[in-house]
Parts: sequence; structure tokens; C-alpha cells
Amino acid sequence: MMSKMIPLAERARPKNLREFIGQEHLLSLGKALRTLIESKNIPSMIFWGPPGSGKTTLAKIIANISNAEFFQISAVTSGVREIREIIKNAEINFDKNKKTILFIDEIHRFNKAQQDSLLHSVESGVIILIGATTENPSFEVISPLLSRCTVYILKPLTNENLKVILNNVLKNDNVLKDLKIKIQEIDYLILMSNGDARILLNGLETAIELGKQLSKEEIVITKELINEAFQKKKIDYDKAGEEHYNLISAFIKSIRGSDPDAAVYWLARMLEGGEDPLFIARRMIILASEDIGNASPTALVLATNAFTACHYIGMPEARIILSQCATYLASVPKSNASYLAIDGAMTDVINLPNYQVPLHLRNAPTKLMKDLDYGKEYKYAHDFSDHFIEENYLPEELKNKQYYFPSEMGQEKNLKERLKSLWKRKKKY
Repeated sequence: MMSKMIPLAERARPKNLREFIGQEHLLSLGKALRTLIESKNIPSMIFWGPPGSGKTTLAKIIANISNAEFFQISAVTSGVREIREIIKNAEINFDKNKKTILFIDEIHRFNKAQQDSLLHSVESGVIILIGATTENPSFEVISPLLSRCTVYILKPLTNENLKVILNNVLKNDNVLKDLKIKIQEIDYLILMSNGDARILLNGLETAIELGKQLSKEEIVITKELINEAFQKKKIDYDKAGEEHYNLISAFIKSIRGSDPDAAVYWLARMLEGGEDPLFIARRMIILASEDIGNASPTALVLATNAFTACHYIGMPEARIILSQCATYLASVPKSNASYLAIDGAMTDVINLPNYQVPLHLRNAPTKLMKDLDYGKEYKYAHDFSDHFIEENYLPEELKNKQYYFPSEMGQEKNLKERLKSLWKRKKKY
């Protein structure tokens, strides 16, 4: 009776490495982590991977194999006081040559002081720390603690991994094995779980309960039941974490690479994950200048207008505006000449002396300034043919310096030809 009250995901949790499914890159015979576990020579480590990839399960298996006392806490609900109590127990075990494993779920949520409290015990070996995180530990775990741990990256479970887990629970679970269950849409069930075994099993359990209401003889898991059970496909997206930066990076690089199809896919991933549409719009404004520039000057106008429109409209309609802007930016000619020009100029400003403004370019609002030749011999461009006269507008020390190198792309090619025809004496462009 009690087993029926325990959630399926917990009932199905593997008890040993033979039952563990997935993470073959770490746990296949001969792999380093597998060898360490079997030798019972367990170092402190951090498991970095998505939800439902087996981090907690693997920590419990390691504790069982190594005959260690196992403490499990969550960084969300625990603090320094609880850690100190565990360390006291660990010190008693240490004196008795018994290992203590402290498993901290979501270790990235511990602040610096909480992480600092672990350092001495981990370094001395009193505690074997196993941390679990969905965030990049390079950003979220303090360097002294990170240097004392080996980081193992767990991957999302593959479709084949999930099918094996599914078949195992249907065949071996004490509750489900006595039921007549038919899953019509196995691939769709796998898709909805998005590589997360916990999501898969929770969704299956809910679908079975819904199916029982329709038939007492055979429980048929249809696509409709799966949709009802899951409500919505799990989306891997953390607006404050690494995946946030991964997706916006993929989005920007797809636009820069002139692939509108990839751009709208990553756009959809971000919007479905709950990203702020104005964040996306702001990034497109930057890209319009950095990666497109004068090759298609209207790109900046469209991107700026898209930001304003999204601000006025909001979701869900803002998705259409963002899609229009993203596909346009991806499709037009590209140039980073303006971006390189300002970076080159700022490098010189930082690294070279503050050269004087040439006298002919200086403002002369007073008689004294005029007497000092401020503005003397300045040539007013509009007084000359084509409203242009070859003149030096840079400090004398930089008079032949070129920062802006127009590309041959789009409208910038026309700018290049014009500048080339104007600046004949300096042989620019």
C-alpha cells in the first residue's frame, strides 16, 4: 500500500550502476568516474547537468557502493548551521575511518559564505562533497571550492535512454506491472519529456491515472491524454542562467550568419521559455549596428522601431514583430566596418597621447582665440564643388590614419566608391 503512495519517479530510481540508464560517457566500463566509483576512492565532485539527468540518483549510488554515511540537503532550504551539524557527524566518522558524503542539490544557490563553510572539511577529506547544479559551476561556485572538486558534465538523456527507462518501469514497477497499459504515442511521450526522466515518469503516472477514469480493463495512453497530463512541453530555459546566454548567443550568431530559419527557431525557444521580448529587441538593435551597419542602414531603423512596437504591444503579438525584424536582419547584407572603426579609434585614444586639435578646426568665439589663429584657414566644405574639399580633419600625428574600411556589401559599397572618388590625394579607401 505504501509503494502506491510513493511517486513513480522515486519508485523507479536505480539502486546500482547496473540499473542506471544514460551518461555512458562517464559510466561505461573503463571510464574514469566508473573506475573511481568501483574502487570506492571517491573524490569531491560536482555534477553539472539538466534536471532529470540522474545527478541525485548517481550520488546515492556512489554512497551505497562506498559504504559512506549519506547526507542530502538542498541549497534552497539549508544554511550554514545545518552544514556545521553535518560536519560534526562527519568528523566523528572520520575518526572511525568511515566516509561521509554530503550531497548538496542546487549548490549554485549557496552564497559565498555558505560555500566557504565547506572548504576546510572538503580539503581535509572529512567530507566528500557531491554538488549538483543545473548552472555552469564556473560562474556559480566559488573558485576555492571549485578547485577542490572534479566537475562531471551530465548530458540530457537520449530518446533511447528514455525508452529503456519507460519499458523498465512498465515491466518491473510493483504498481504498474499488474496493469494493462497500452501507449499509443511512445515517441510523443518521449518528446514531451525533453530529455528529463523525472518529467517522463511524472507525466506517465498522471496519464495512467487519467486513463483509469476512461477504462478499467485496458489503460490506453493516447496523444490527447499525454497532452492533458503534461499540459505543456518542458522547455529548458533559465532566464538568469547559462541557457539564457546560450540561446541569445545562438540567436545573434544565426542572424549574423544570415540564416533566418535558425534565427526564428532560437527566437521561438526564448519566447516559449518566457524571455522578455524587450531583451531580445534590444539585442537586435545592437546587432543592427555591429553586424549590419552601413551595408543596410535601414536595419537600425527597423530594429529600433521593433523595440518600440514590442513595448507598445506586448506578448503574444510581439512575437510577430520580433520575427519580422529577425528575419529581415538575417537576410540583409552584413558589414562590421562601423564596429571595427570605433574600436580602432578608441584603442588609439586609450593608447596614444591626447593630440591637439589642429588650429584650423578649433572654435573661435572670442577675439583672443582668433588672434591665436583658432579657426584660421578653415575651408568651409559647402563653398566648394560637390560640397567637398580635401582637408585634414585629424590631429597632425594621425593625418593619414584610416579607421573606417567600408565593405563591398549592400549600400556600403556605394559609400566606399564615393569616399574613394573624394579622397584621391590621401589615397584612402
